[in-house]
Amino acid sequence: MERTKIKQYETITDWARAQATVITYPIARVLEKLGLHPNTVTIVGFVLNVAVGGLMAAGHPQLGGLLLLFASSTDALDGALARVAGTKSRFGAFLDSTLDRISEGALFLGLLAWLLPQGRYIEVYLVALTLLGSVMVSYSRARAEGVGYACKVGLFTRMERILVLGTGMMLGWVRPTLIVLAVFVWITVLQRILYVYKSSRRDP
Repeated sequence: MERTKIKQYETITDWARAQATVITYPIARVLEKLGLHPNTVTIVGFVLNVAVGGLMAAGHPQLGGLLLLFASSTDALDGALARVAGTKSRFGAFLDSTLDRISEGALFLGLLAWLLPQGRYIEVYLVALTLLGSVMVSYSRARAEGVGYACKVGLFTRMERILVLGTGMMLGWVRPTLIVLAVFVWITVLQRILYVYKSSRRDP
């Protein structure tokens, strides 16, 4: 029975977000009573992610990884608050996605600023591959939706990337973490390309 429920979701992120409602919705109701707007929560999450990038750049990747796992919780809270408060909007969705891309860029730029002075060029190349792949994961979905295909498939959406990055940095597993990210973001890009290709072949 549990397997059937999981198969209803296109991504692990969708499934995890649905399971987390038992936690996020009560918190969202408290935030609503405090008068917070979902966009405010989105901006707070953005600031926290930029702060994590600063910690990485300053040479504190383990502390940064720990804070990143905490900051990632805002990704679920802003959406939950919008649903609870009935304030879902197109601009809110646009702002959330846009700040997510900037946040991820800040995280990886922070890592680059830490790695480059150490001459750790393998890790630098892995960060560059991961950053480009992350952008392409998001772009492939946006472009697919632009031509009429809902393309949310793929193994490493933002939630998976953030969890792997935060956990890996916290444990000090820098190179293994970056290898996993660099490989799986590009697998996700290929998954989305194949999905759109197969969908297009089914068109009349």
